[in-house]
Amino acid sequence: MMNLTKQLIEYVKKPGYRPMKPKTLAKKIGVTKKKAAKFDAALEEGLASGEIQLSDSGRIRSKVPKGNHLGIVHRIKSGDAYVILREPKPVGLTDDVFVDKKDLKDAQNGDEVLIGLLQRRKGRGQRCGYVVEVVERATNVFVGTYSEDDESGWVQIDGKDFLEPVWVGDPGAKGAVEGDKVVIEMLRFPAVGQIGEAVLTEVLGTRGQPGVETQMVIHEFGIPEEFSPAALEDARLEAENFDEDNLEGREDLTNHTIVTIDPATARDFDDAISLEQIEQGHWLLGVHIADVSHFVQPGTALDRDAEKRGTSVYLPTKVIPMLPEVISNGLASLQENRVRYAMSAFIEFSKEGIPIATRFARTAIRVKQRFAYEEVMPILATPENEEIEGVSPEIRGLLKNMHTLAMILRKRRFEKGSLELDMPEVRLDLDQDGNVSGAHESEHDESHEIIEEFMLAANIAVAVRLTDEGLNFLRRAHPDPAEPKLKALKEFVEILGFSFDRFQSRQDLQKLLRVVRGTPAERPINYAVLRSLKQAVYTPMEMGHYALAEDHYCHFTSPIRRYPDLHIHRLMASIIFDNLADTRPSEEELIRLGHHCSVTERRAEQAERELTKIKLLSYFEDKIGEQLHAVITGVDRFGFFCRGIEIPAEGLVPVATIPGNDYFEFDRPAMALVGRSTGETFRLGDPVLVEVARVDVDRRELNFRLLTHSSPKRPPKKTAQRDQSKKKPSGKMSAKSGRKPSSKRGHGGGKRKRNQNRKKR
Repeated sequence: MMNLTKQLIEYVKKPGYRPMKPKTLAKKIGVTKKKAAKFDAALEEGLASGEIQLSDSGRIRSKVPKGNHLGIVHRIKSGDAYVILREPKPVGLTDDVFVDKKDLKDAQNGDEVLIGLLQRRKGRGQRCGYVVEVVERATNVFVGTYSEDDESGWVQIDGKDFLEPVWVGDPGAKGAVEGDKVVIEMLRFPAVGQIGEAVLTEVLGTRGQPGVETQMVIHEFGIPEEFSPAALEDARLEAENFDEDNLEGREDLTNHTIVTIDPATARDFDDAISLEQIEQGHWLLGVHIADVSHFVQPGTALDRDAEKRGTSVYLPTKVIPMLPEVISNGLASLQENRVRYAMSAFIEFSKEGIPIATRFARTAIRVKQRFAYEEVMPILATPENEEIEGVSPEIRGLLKNMHTLAMILRKRRFEKGSLELDMPEVRLDLDQDGNVSGAHESEHDESHEIIEEFMLAANIAVAVRLTDEGLNFLRRAHPDPAEPKLKALKEFVEILGFSFDRFQSRQDLQKLLRVVRGTPAERPINYAVLRSLKQAVYTPMEMGHYALAEDHYCHFTSPIRRYPDLHIHRLMASIIFDNLADTRPSEEELIRLGHHCSVTERRAEQAERELTKIKLLSYFEDKIGEQLHAVITGVDRFGFFCRGIEIPAEGLVPVATIPGNDYFEFDRPAMALVGRSTGETFRLGDPVLVEVARVDVDRRELNFRLLTHSSPKRPPKKTAQRDQSKKKPSGKMSAKSGRKPSSKRGHGGGKRKRNQNRKKR
């Protein structure tokens, strides 16, 4: 064992080693399948020693050398970057580290890097640093626009991270023509004085053609789209072997009154509800979840594909499921009037909503009726109305009881300190060709809250049971926010005129969110609260869930679309069948799986937002000059962002385009732009009227032009030399010029530099 551990550590510490997944590493050092268990033990030993570490993506890397620090690169428009340090941070260093572009090497946005610290500091004492090496790339695959110049092919990568095109060799590779959207894999990343070099791997077509924008995002985020032939074969075999009359080992609930409530556009249905009142006025809630673990066995090709994906991806124009549709939309989907296998949680509540007892079982159910959210509210509004077509008195009574219990649970949850941020998502209105005809914010009414409360109750009940059993499992954790973040939130909230004295108190934060609801400050304060919180993650560590005010929480209710839920189902099945010894994953395996599932979840969310943004930008391309009522959602020194009310698209009003000749100073604590002469103030929550000024889909930019704005003005600043010169103080922005008066602009420098680089090649 010691020899294999030593061999593993020595390989990882070799110069030029790049972090790799455990399976790849095992192959590299010559470990056969027969010795896989020994390798896992050696890996666990190496990690325990601290000589090697596990990255967020589940790759093995060497420990951080003394004097260096790990962080994630966040590049800014100038080409410079800030590095967001990993924990634990150096003592006394709380801010991000500034890295000049000449000290970045070839590090790109999102890369994990090793940095050293410099003695010099920026304004306000911010530490500066330099990149020692790139530890792990965020990605090697990019999407961009193809062009030809100087008898070579070039690709301008979408977005703002790459200022210059990347060389892709001989023109016409893969049949690409000018203007095509293409996929490239980077061979050499660009750096100061060095052009990027890549290989063109796929031609997607011209942007605007059906499906091209969706494929752009799928490739940009590296989302697996096709299932392996072996996984598809596993799914087909499960379909052939499924017999809905075979209920062996299952509790038969097929005659119980069970319903589902889902979005009208839902394609898979993984949760269903039953509810009855029992003795002493208690409630017996049944939460019935699709038993995916019956169809997806550990270690199969189907399981490997599902784990790799981690989650289903719900793009505006396409769903990329975690499991093949024969399972996700067929065998495991709790469809109306079909016998389906389920994992059921039965929770008994007192009439006050206090959980009394829980029981879990593998069951067979038959959903009596499926509802869309939009159908439930009219029934709840008039539960005694027998004229509602197709809804029996029994079902109406069930829905009424569901609403009653859900509101009791909801009230108790908030009394306990649970938080709720009102952050509606943007939903696109698409025509038959998949083009955007409009957009709206998603609604969240009491029909959604019913299902939300019952799913939360089931997730908590399962997490408590697994904890009581002394099992390691994949928790859904939400760490407590850092105190400096809460202090910054307090300052911001009080500048907007709201009281927030006890910023460490969850109850006071909850009260703040209630007070601002329905006011112009609601959205900016919700965003500010969200920025002050840490991200929720999957981990076996007992961190609790801050936003829900729960000590134990996991995801159990969506195994069709989330791999962590499938993991939980397997553990629950082991409890039910009393064979826990066979399914105890190691803590190391759970840490790796948690990292992986957290990453794939964030990837799916980012991909959905990115395609939504691209579709909205495409919608606005032919709407230059169209007016929108909007609300300011973000402020920076270069301008302010605002979000449309009728169409919830967010765009920038550059400070240079604000009417008039005033100079605007950025008041960071107040998140406001303040006119030096007039006192005109642009701050979060202000209503504005804007018009569409500029759209650049490839760079993901939407610019508005301000038409009207009304808000309280601050008194103009008094300065001794105010009338002597209109010159803007260094570092302040001018509405007239949009830049520092002393700055010099180059013309065509970028192109000249690129041509010089080509000649060097």
